[in-house]
Amino acid sequence: MVNIEQYAAKSVWDPPLYSQAVKVTGAQTILYIAGQVAYDDKGNVAHRGDFKAQARACLQALKAQVEAGGGTLQNIVKVNTYLTDIRHRADYGPVREEFFGKKMPAHTLVAVAALAVPEFLIEVEAVAVI
Repeated sequence: MVNIEQYAAKSVWDPPLYSQAVKVTGAQTILYIAGQVAYDDKGNVAHRGDFKAQARACLQALKAQVEAGGGTLQNIVKVNTYLTDIRHRADYGPVREEFFGKKMPAHTLVAVAALAVPEFLIEVEAVAVI
C-alpha cells in the first residue's frame, strides 16, 4: 500500500499552500504526466484569453490522466506549473485549491516566455505514485 507523506524539514519554512517535500513508500506504480493544456475536443486551444478557464481545464485534464492511470489527485506527489504571465499567479491559487485543497503536494510554479502554442496561458505537469 502506498504511503504519501508531505513534510518540510524543521529548518525550512513550511508554506501553507504547498509541500516542501513528499516522501513516498510502498509505491507500485509511478505516473509521469506530461504537461496538460486547455485543449478542446478537436485538439484546438480552448478558452482563448480566459486564464481561469484554461487553468481549470488543465487541472481537469491532469485529474483525468491520473485517474486513467489508476489513481486520484491524492496520489500526485509533484506538480510543475508554467504560466506565460506571472500576474496570473493570484488567479491560479483558488482554481488549484478546487482540485487539491488548501495544501498542494510539492509544487513549482514558474513564468515562461511562451508555451508550445501562443494561446496557451498555462501548462501543468505532474508525477503521481500508486
